[in-house]
Amino acid sequence: MCPAVPDFSILRRYNTNMPTLAELLERQTREAAPELYERIDDRRIRCYACGHACPIPDGAAGVCRVRFNRGGRLMAPWGYAAGVQCDPIEKKPFFHARPGALAYSFGMLGCDLHCAYCQNWITSQAIRDPRAVSPALGADPETLARDAVRQGAAVVVSTYNEPLITSEWAVAIFKAAKAAGLMTGYVSNGNGTPRVLEYLRPWIDLFKVDLKSFDDRHYRQLGGRLEPILDTIRRLHAMGVWVEIVTLLIAGFNDSEDELERLTSFVAGVSPEIPWHVTAFHGDYKMTDPPDTTPDMLLRAAAVGRRNGLRYVYAGNAPGAVGHLEDTHCHGCGARLIERDGYRIRAYRLTPDGACPTCHTAIPGRWAAQFDGQITARPFRPN
Repeated sequence: MCPAVPDFSILRRYNTNMPTLAELLERQTREAAPELYERIDDRRIRCYACGHACPIPDGAAGVCRVRFNRGGRLMAPWGYAAGVQCDPIEKKPFFHARPGALAYSFGMLGCDLHCAYCQNWITSQAIRDPRAVSPALGADPETLARDAVRQGAAVVVSTYNEPLITSEWAVAIFKAAKAAGLMTGYVSNGNGTPRVLEYLRPWIDLFKVDLKSFDDRHYRQLGGRLEPILDTIRRLHAMGVWVEIVTLLIAGFNDSEDELERLTSFVAGVSPEIPWHVTAFHGDYKMTDPPDTTPDMLLRAAAVGRRNGLRYVYAGNAPGAVGHLEDTHCHGCGARLIERDGYRIRAYRLTPDGACPTCHTAIPGRWAAQFDGQITARPFRPN
């Protein structure tokens, strides 16, 4: 890896003349892709990296705090990684894309939402929250792609912060990754625009969307709106990008029967073959009041999804407590095809062409010709 960009956070406590994190990150930028912004007038430009579509005056930043107007040019993050880690692809979670594969995961800093329960707040909220201090490591796309190959990864994934707001950097890495024969993916809140999805389209294979709620009021509490997320899901599926959806189930926030009915009906209406992961909430960051999600709550939500026609419903963050809902079953005959325990693959029975060996039903996903075992069932830092 390349040398680290200096982390001035400790010195800054004693020397108020030291640059802020935002000031340091301004130096790690490059002009944004022309597809992702336009001039409104002599003073303002509009950014299309995320669903906010911010009109940004000269000298100001967008909602994300990392894309800003410098003299009529939109500047976007470039040239660093705030975190690099090798994950089992099941952690993303992708259950219908190269099971057992290693996902070389990288992230930058910043997010266009401000979820009170964010599990990646150290990186996503780094510019909003002074407690979130995450050093940035200088990097270049070719080095990251080579490191992914050296580690044995099959997929390179942009994650940890919101990747849509750093899409130029992700595309540069994805180009190098694809040249090396790797797949690529986003782990995202899905708050996209038609422009950013078209920009990503040639370079992305997989896209995990957090569908956090089906209530626009709840999304506004998180700093966004529901409709751009729904539009992203529709467009990604129509583009042929492999989509999996995750809903973190939170008591009193998004777990009502009515909301789950509407949410799962929407997903099934886009395609009943989209995997839906309903996962357990555990208190984190600023949201510690709601009780932890129980296995019974997950089972109830999963039943709603199945009733509304979803063929692949999974329950997560509760390994061993949700019965068969960690496993992949054939939607034709019900045979168990992939057995999981948390992130670990215990059995794999798909044919080389991704079909059920019992009834020959084609199983939707992005499968390898053969299962080559699993490098790891736990995250680890690259050597």
